[in-house]
Order: sequence, then C-alpha cells, then structure tokens
Amino acid sequence: MSYKLKDVCSYAKDRIALSNLTIKTYISTENMLSEKGGVVVASGLPTTPQVAKYQPSDVLISNIRPYFKKIWYANKTGGCSNDVLVVRSNEKYDSLFLYYVLSNDEFFSYSTATAKGTKMPRGDKTAIMDYGVPNIPLAQQKKIGKLLSSFDRKIQQNNKINDYLEQMTFAYYRHLFVDNASSDWSIGTIADLGAIVGGSTPSKAKSEYYTIDGIAWITPKDLSNNKSKFIRRGEIDITPLGLKNSSAKIMPKGSILFSSRAPIGYIAISNGEVTTNQGFKSILPKANIGTAYVYYFLKDNLVIIESMASGSTFMEVSGSTMKVVPALIPDDHTLSQFNNFCNELFEQQEQLESENVRLESIRDVLLPKLMSGEVSVTDL
Repeated sequence: MSYKLKDVCSYAKDRIALSNLTIKTYISTENMLSEKGGVVVASGLPTTPQVAKYQPSDVLISNIRPYFKKIWYANKTGGCSNDVLVVRSNEKYDSLFLYYVLSNDEFFSYSTATAKGTKMPRGDKTAIMDYGVPNIPLAQQKKIGKLLSSFDRKIQQNNKINDYLEQMTFAYYRHLFVDNASSDWSIGTIADLGAIVGGSTPSKAKSEYYTIDGIAWITPKDLSNNKSKFIRRGEIDITPLGLKNSSAKIMPKGSILFSSRAPIGYIAISNGEVTTNQGFKSILPKANIGTAYVYYFLKDNLVIIESMASGSTFMEVSGSTMKVVPALIPDDHTLSQFNNFCNELFEQQEQLESENVRLESIRDVLLPKLMSGEVSVTDL
C-alpha cells in the first residue's frame, strides 16, 4: 500500500515581498540548475510584488517543460516563481526522504506524462498530488534520507575541491599569460595552437549507425547535461559503420571540445577517444602547446570568440572563423611550466569527477531498492 503525495504533504501557500529577498534566494525554472540539489543563484528578480515563499526542508519542483527534471531541497528561506512548486511534508513524512522519492526518474516521467498544454506544457498539480509514494515507517524514512544524503554530501565535497583546483589553475594561467605576458611572445591564431576539427551526425534514419556501446559521440546536449570538466562519452554512441558513413573523426584523449552553436561556448576535455556532432569545433593541441593552455585560453577568450559568430537562424562560429581567432603563442619553456603544474591537478579533478559518477550511480540504484524493501537500510 502506498500513500498519495497529497496524503503526506501540501503546497506551501506562503508569500513573501520582493524587498525581503536577496538575489541568491530567488528561484525560477530558468535559473534552477539541472543537477538534483544544485545550489541556486538567480540571474534576476521578478517584477511581481510578491512571490511564493519557501523555507528550509521544503522540496522545490520545477513545473514547466523543459525543466521538469529540476528539483531542489531547500536549506534556506527564499522566494520562487509560480513555475516552481513548493512542497512541504507533514508529520507522516520525512522531508529529506520525500526529496529523494521525488528525485526518482519515475516521478519525472509521471509529471511529464500528466502535464497539460502544447507549446509549453505545465505539470498538472492535481495529478502530481495523486502520485504514489512509499508507505513506510517514519523512522525508516529518516534512515534512508540520511544514508542517501551522505552520498550527496560527499559529491558536494568533491565538487568544492574541484572548484578550488579550477580557480587555482585558472589564476595561474592568468598570472603567467595575461598579467606577466612577455613582449617577446608572438601573436598567432587558434590554428597555431592545434588542429581544428569539426564533427558530424551519421544519418538518424539508419539505426545501425547508433549503439549504446560503441564509439563515443558527443553533442552539445551532453555537455549541457554533464557539467564535468572531463567527458568520456555521451548519451549514445555511434558504430564503426556510422563513423565510416559520416565525416565524424576520432579524436584522442586530451582534445578540447568547444561547442560552436546551440549554444556557443561549452568547453570540455576528452578523457578518452571521442567523436562529436557538427555542433563542435574541437581543438587537438600541438604537443608543445598542451591541453591545459588551450583549455584555459578558450575559457578566457570566450567573449571574443562569441563576438565573431554569425548566422540568421542561430549564431554559429564556423571552422574558418575559429581558425583566425587571435591567440597568444608563449615560449615552450613557459608552456611546459604551466602544463606540468596542471597535469597533476587535472588528474585529481578527473578522479574526483569519476568518483562522483560512481557515487551518483550507487545512490540512484539504492533508492528504488530501499523504497521497495528489497534492500534494508539496517543491513547497510
């Protein structure tokens, strides 16, 4: 037997005036991060005088397509737009356990399937409140919530370490190549840093061109869903036949993937052999230049590259444009110094990202098993 969501929680009806909000406590669907439980930083405030209020331990659910998979467990007080549902559990249900129940893909699928509207479907509140949630003792709920949150705390800790390492390496890049750039260094173009490689999409009409375990194939959507610095594969792979019948090229580990359209500016480093679709202008760094320098050069000069984009339907940086983007060419000694500094830190960042993938996988596998009773939290 299970409860309905309306049996264990309700929508918070509180309102709060904008004057009582700070820019970091206002949440809308557009600025909620796609990662479950992500920290939210608003890009702006609404124009309405009052917004819905949330408080610590509330569960916030995005209620409009294409943001259905965004959910947040509040650890502060703030306000949110009407497209974010504020769910508050009652005495029957542990709020942290409820957050994990609603983080399940089954709930996201349900809210999507029951949404109403055509152009911009919205979640049906009545249907959402009829969603079935496990009826298990409150003490067990608390244990499960505590266990699963320990995975998230470790993931957050790893992310903080990686953020610190990223700030440190980028600061060193700026120190060497911006603040203390030598007048003896030459000015070239990105083409002097490495080979620029475009991608391709094998015909979607040919199912034999795609597989779940083949040659890694990356799209901008993959970088949107995966905020990691390093990427090994995307949502789907291509087959050797798909590679043969397209202009996609296999690129080695250490290649820098740069999305050149829809949108411009996603940047990641391949940690294995990969191919991409046509939404990339990737760079294979020259041996004396190195991956680290090209990666941070692109990050530091993103605004300049974006300003060179063109297009009518959507803005795009073409391969010919990418090749003429001005680039500083430092001496080999300074480049070697920088790459040696980054190598160990990059390795640590990659290991922490891989650990997070494993932790997320274990957490997501445990969740349905713990809810169904297949696995006992006491045994764990």
